[in-house]
Amino acid sequence: MDLRHAVRGRVLLPGEDGFDEAAGPWAVGVRQPVSAVVEAEDAADVAALVRYAREAGLTVTAQPSGHGASGDVQGVILLRTARLDEVEVDAPARLARVGAGVRWGRVLAETGRHGLTGPVGSSPAVTVAGFLAGGGVSWFGRAYGWAADSVRAFEIVDADGEQVRVTAESDGELFWALRGGGGDYALITSIELALYPAPSVYGGRITWPATHAGAVFDAFRRVTADAPRELSVWVNRMAPPPPAPAMVGVDVTYLGDDAEAKALLTAFDEIGGSVSDTRGLMDIADLGTIAAEPTDPSPMLARTELLTGLDEATLDTLAGADLAPLLNLQVRHLGGALSEADPAGGAGGPLAEPYLLYLLGLRLPHLADAVRGKQAALVEALGQAVSGRKPYTFLAPGDHAAQAFPAGTLARLREVKRDRDPYGVFRANFPVLD
Repeated sequence: MDLRHAVRGRVLLPGEDGFDEAAGPWAVGVRQPVSAVVEAEDAADVAALVRYAREAGLTVTAQPSGHGASGDVQGVILLRTARLDEVEVDAPARLARVGAGVRWGRVLAETGRHGLTGPVGSSPAVTVAGFLAGGGVSWFGRAYGWAADSVRAFEIVDADGEQVRVTAESDGELFWALRGGGGDYALITSIELALYPAPSVYGGRITWPATHAGAVFDAFRRVTADAPRELSVWVNRMAPPPPAPAMVGVDVTYLGDDAEAKALLTAFDEIGGSVSDTRGLMDIADLGTIAAEPTDPSPMLARTELLTGLDEATLDTLAGADLAPLLNLQVRHLGGALSEADPAGGAGGPLAEPYLLYLLGLRLPHLADAVRGKQAALVEALGQAVSGRKPYTFLAPGDHAAQAFPAGTLARLREVKRDRDPYGVFRANFPVLD
């Protein structure tokens, strides 16, 4: 059967008008040599695609928004799920049902009306399904753990092309793998997600000239040393292309009122000389504005590492190393509930490292090699402060799933993969069997 007769959604093949745009990931410059792009109409259409792929001996990879693409998709069918766009909020039960194509910005607009929030990350443009499949490091991860730990049920299409609802009670092993194991086991069509009360949320960004980096990083270490779980603080060294000036900044969120937040952040106020300060009480729907991340596809080249701590040598490197040609060096405070995640609850397990390092440059032909070289040099300079593990949700081209999970977890995920997808119908961005 021809693919166009198997599904109702739009099908694009190589060489056709619109194919290159449809096949492109969010990270411009990552090539995706897929055999077709299918824009599914609904969950039944996803099921039809899986049955077609199984019978034809083909593989399907799902990229709701294209974030996190590895480029390792030679000859596969690329599934887009933008039309799976339902959002239903049950405020009394503190639950949301979210389709696989829905982005976080829309979910927060809906939940915020009820004084509720989901476990959202820094970007409003990332889809809920893609974020949760990789575990998800949320603004509120210190309070509530991995974002995936908030999932109460998945609606999926399995390798037989059947639509199935998966919960901890109905299929504990698959549910565990889907909560942060990378999405290699089924195609998610919707998610039932726990929401959290947020009657007041404090957040924003403070920036200083780059000459204040040492003081800002020192304050960051002191503030995060005993921060409550409700407080998340991320520090950035920003080096935009000239003539824009280099800056250092702090992004914060706090699940509480402004007086409490200000008291916790006095170390930053004592620095003085800030250029801007947007902190204050804010609407849930505006959380995605804090980090000011691009919402359109961009030629970004990122590397992420986890840090075991911030001793003097590590702090000096982070605050003082030359960044060129990078655009940003970011350190996020983790810990709290992330460090105590139940290994039985989801594939992410406990995240022992207290800090996450994110190094960002441009994936442009004349810059990419230099960006990779600078990222590698900074990681080498940090030495033993780099643990070697990477959260799955932050894996980038050239990384592997084995970097995201302890050996025992990876072995268990591989067993789930072999058992639930014996035909090899599904391929995640970073497959667990590679």
